[in-house]
Parts: sequence; structure tokens; C-alpha cells
Amino acid sequence: MSTSAAPSPGPFADPTALGLFGLSIGCASLLPLAFGVKAAMAPDALRAAALFCLLFGAGCQFLAGVMSFANKNGLGGTLLTTFSFNWVMNWWVLTEYAAGRPPSATVLLAVDVCFLVIFVVMTAAFGYFSRLLFVFLLDIDALYVLRVAREVLHAPSLGLGVALATLVLMGISLYIAFSLVLANASGRQLLPLGGPLFKAAPPPST
Repeated sequence: MSTSAAPSPGPFADPTALGLFGLSIGCASLLPLAFGVKAAMAPDALRAAALFCLLFGAGCQFLAGVMSFANKNGLGGTLLTTFSFNWVMNWWVLTEYAAGRPPSATVLLAVDVCFLVIFVVMTAAFGYFSRLLFVFLLDIDALYVLRVAREVLHAPSLGLGVALATLVLMGISLYIAFSLVLANASGRQLLPLGGPLFKAAPPPST
């Protein structure tokens, strides 16, 4: 991901906003289900949410991730592409539920734990670029902590925390994406993103 309004040095314009818009739309499709809206449990609603997860959550982030790699942005490309496959998993899970075939909770828990470890490290990495990106990843960490705790502790009440973390994730995603597109259009930073939280070590002297 990038937080600069400067033109991309690679073959493509900065695709971060595309990935974040896709992420926010995917989150929006999950909110009715996360907040326990009864109509969202119906098979047709699950299939609709699954389609948005696949097209926007997975599709936009995969495209943005590949473009980031082409722009030699390894960190942003890694995050966006990895997260895109997570959204493919969301699509599959919702599709299976709609068909009356609940996926294995044990396997999903193991995958969530692995994602949590990955996102904790990525949170630290993005702290070297922007405070807001650090908060963005921290919210993802909190979301996965709640998901894992809900399953391990058999505490459905933690579902409200998962829903709120998803809502916050959608809001931060939109804010960062709006900041980037407005900066690109105006040539100045209209919505601040904050400087780095951590200071990178200076390159070794030769």
C-alpha cells in the first residue's frame, strides 16, 4: 500500500484505493450477517454476500495486489494479494452455508490463527509507513483475535465485537481510499494519513 500522492514509479498508477474500495464493499456485504439481521441468514442473502465477497473483496484486492507487485511495491502487494485469497475463502464459506453444508469449524479456526500471526507481523511492518495504516492493520488483528476467541471459548456474544471491528475496518478503508483519490485529483493531501509510527534504520554506510 502507498500513502503518497506522488505518481507511481512503476507501470501502473497506485492501485491501493482500488483494493481498499473492494475491501470496504466486501465488508459492507458482511455487516447484515455480522450484526445478526435475520433476513441475512436466508440462502439467497448468503449467496448475494458471497458474490460481493468474491467480486469486490477478492477481485479488487487481487488486481490491486498484482499491480502493486508490478510497481515493485512488495509490502503492499503481499498484503493485498494475501487478503484477496482470504475473501475467496469468505465466498466459499458463505456459499457452503447457503447450500446447507457448514464448513469444518476446526479447519477455519486453524486458518484464522495463521492469518492472525501474519497480520500481527504485517501490522508492525506498516507502522514504518503510516500511523493510520498501523491502526488499519491493528483493527484487522482485533477482528481475528475476536474470531479465534469466539470459537475457542464457544462465546457467540463475541460476534458483536467481530461485527464492530468489521464496521471500523470498512470505515478506515474508505477514509484511506478517499484520501488517496482526493490527493491524486487535487495534488495535495486533503485527508491526512499521519506519518510513520516507527523510524526505519538508516541504510548502512559503505
